[in-house]
Amino acid sequence: MAKIQIYSAVVCPYAHRSRLVLQEKGIDFDLIEINLQNKPEGFTDISPYGKVPALAHGEHRVWESAVINEYLDEIFPNPPLLPSSAIAKAQARIWIDFANTRFVPAFSALLRSPEVAQQEAAKQELYKHLEFIENEGLRKLSGDGPYWFGESISLVDFTFYPWFERWPALKHYRGFGIPEEFTRLRQWKKALKQRESVKAIANSKDFYIERYARFATPVPV
Repeated sequence: MAKIQIYSAVVCPYAHRSRLVLQEKGIDFDLIEINLQNKPEGFTDISPYGKVPALAHGEHRVWESAVINEYLDEIFPNPPLLPSSAIAKAQARIWIDFANTRFVPAFSALLRSPEVAQQEAAKQELYKHLEFIENEGLRKLSGDGPYWFGESISLVDFTFYPWFERWPALKHYRGFGIPEEFTRLRQWKKALKQRESVKAIANSKDFYIERYARFATPVPV
């Protein structure tokens, strides 16, 4: 089978998602690091949007992290990272969409908003999403298991986790930690941090605090 190449940037949480899936499945791949401030010539031949992650698999090209992850799960089916039943698959895709359309924009808005009033509104929005994850996601779907769907890790876990690894930057620059009352969410994060696929490519708190400074600090005009 053709070798996988993943085009990535270490600071990018979207690329982090797909690298986690590759690690979890034990797929042999070549990692190609892209400088997003100085993209190499011809990169849009691989990634038409000019973004990471992008995946090359023989003559095939795939981009967008959620699409890449489902592609990998179909091409390399073991271990499976989506539930087997139709309704559970639908639930997984709903949560992946929630991450992309609600949770991630709220995280980004809080980190990037220069005005205190904007930050306070973003904190309220992000808190609401964490509450929804706690009550409608983890408490209803995970049972006694450590992951989103219980005992088995899934694409949903890897879809959300990169932002939680970056949370120390949010706490450092905006004073917003994961609230103590979201006990199930905190247990989930701890379980993910201990997984070998996560530890294999984890970065330190200081790594993210340093690299996210440019997003959190307004540029002088």
